[in-house]
Parts: sequence; structure tokens; C-alpha cells
Amino acid sequence: MLNLEPNIPDGDGFYDELLAAHQGLSKDESDALNARLILVLANHIGDRDVLREALKAAGEAG
Repeated sequence: MLNLEPNIPDGDGFYDELLAAHQGLSKDESDALNARLILVLANHIGDRDVLREALKAAGEAG
């Protein structure tokens, strides 16, 4: 089951790290970093049902 509740200790600190990882990148480089990050995290999760739920939730949020 997909957890949509806040679950990252120091979420603001993580957000700062995420922004820092994109610092100085072009739009294309930033998009590529995001794609790689998504694939790394999807592999870590490894559960297709959870990933399917995440795709649905992300699509509904936009």
C-alpha cells in the first residue's frame, strides 16, 4: 500500500538537498537527474503494485 503521509525525517532538509542536486544544471540535465532518481527509487521500492499506485497518485495530483 502506498504511503502518502509525511514520512521523511527533516523533509525540509531533504528538499534542500534535492534542490542542491539540481543547482547549476540545465533543464535537460535536471530532467535527466529526475528520471534517474525516479528509476533508482522505483528499483528500491521494487513492488509493482505500489509503483502503479504511485503513478496513479502522481497523475491525479497534476
